[in-house]
Amino acid sequence: MKLVTSKQALVDCLSIVNKAVSSRSSIQVLSGVLIEAIDESITLSATDMEISIKASLTGDVQRAGSLVLPARIAGDIARSLPQGDVILEQKLGETQVEIRAGESVFDLHSLPATDFPQFPSFTGERFTVSRAAFLETVDRVAPSASRDETRPVLTGVLVHLAKRSVRMVATDSYRLSVKETPVDSSVPESLEAIVPARTLIELSRIAAASADDAISVVAGENQMLFEIAGVSIISRLIDGQFPNYRQLIPETFDYEVAVDHDELLEAVRRVGLLAQKNAPLRMRFSNNTLTVSAESQDVGKAVEAMPVQYSGEDLEIGFNPEFLEAGVAAVKESPVYLRFISPLRPGLLKGAGEDFLYLVMPIRLND
Repeated sequence: MKLVTSKQALVDCLSIVNKAVSSRSSIQVLSGVLIEAIDESITLSATDMEISIKASLTGDVQRAGSLVLPARIAGDIARSLPQGDVILEQKLGETQVEIRAGESVFDLHSLPATDFPQFPSFTGERFTVSRAAFLETVDRVAPSASRDETRPVLTGVLVHLAKRSVRMVATDSYRLSVKETPVDSSVPESLEAIVPARTLIELSRIAAASADDAISVVAGENQMLFEIAGVSIISRLIDGQFPNYRQLIPETFDYEVAVDHDELLEAVRRVGLLAQKNAPLRMRFSNNTLTVSAESQDVGKAVEAMPVQYSGEDLEIGFNPEFLEAGVAAVKESPVYLRFISPLRPGLLKGAGEDFLYLVMPIRLND
C-alpha cells in the first residue's frame, strides 16, 4: 500500500476516528486504526465494538492496500509532522509501514487488516434529519445521561424521531432533561431507541464542524448508523426499559419564580465556587429576593442576592451546584422559570416555551 495525503487531512481524520478506539480491550487490533486505500478512495476506521467510526481521507492512492496501525502513536506522529505532504507506504510482503514527511521518517509495526472486525451492513430504509435541530437537542439533553455503567439504560438517551419532531430524554436519576424540537425529517414512521449518550456526543462534535444541512440515519435491529460529511458512525443500541419519565414530572407546583437567565447563571457559577466537598448550593426566596449562597467549612462562604417577583412563604432549597448550573445553562431562554413543591421534592427549570424542561433532585439541608 502507498498513499499520499496532507498532514492536516491526516490529523483531522485520525482525530475523528480515534474517538472510537478501545482503551480497555485486551484485543490488540481494537487499539488500532484500519487504513484502507482502494481505487481512488482512502478510509480510516476504528471501533471498540460498541461505537464504530469510519471517515474519508483526502489523498492519492498510488498502490492499493489495507492495514492496521496503532491509533494513539499514529495520531501523535501525525500531529508532530511538518506541514505538507505525508507518504504512508507498506512495501509488498512487509509488515512495517513507513511514514514520511519532509526529512522525518517513521517505521511502525502494523497488523493485518483481516484481523480488524468487519462493520455491519444495514438494509433498512435511509432517512434524513435536520442537522441543526438534532445538534440542539443532543447538546441540551445528553449531559444528563449517567456515566455509571452498572445501570446501562441510564447511560443512553431515549430518542424518538417523527416526521415533524425529534424528542430526546436523558436521566442519571438525579436530574432529567427532556427536549422536543420541531424538525423536518424523512423518517417513514415514528422511531424510538435508546442510543448511548457517548455516540450522540461524538456525532454532535463531528456534525458541528460540518456544513451539511442533514444527518443521514439508518436503523438496524440493535444498531444505528449515522452519516454526515463523509463520516459514518455505527452505534449499538441499548437494550432495556427506559424509565417512565412522564411519571417523574409533577403536574402541579406550589411555587413559581421567574429569574433573568444570565443573572442566575452567573450567580450560580460564582457562588458555586465555594460549594466544595459535596456542599449544597442554597437558594432562598424571601420578600422579592433570591439569595444564592454556599459555604464550605475549610474554605469560606459566598452569598449573592438578586431581585425577583416573589411574595409567598419563605422557601430555602439546596441543589448540587454542577447540576443546577447545567440546568440553567441548558434553558437558553430568559427568564428561567423555577418551579418547586417543597425543599425535599424535585425542582423544575424551563423557559417560556414547552419544548425543554429540566428536573433536578434537591439536597437535604441540615439547617
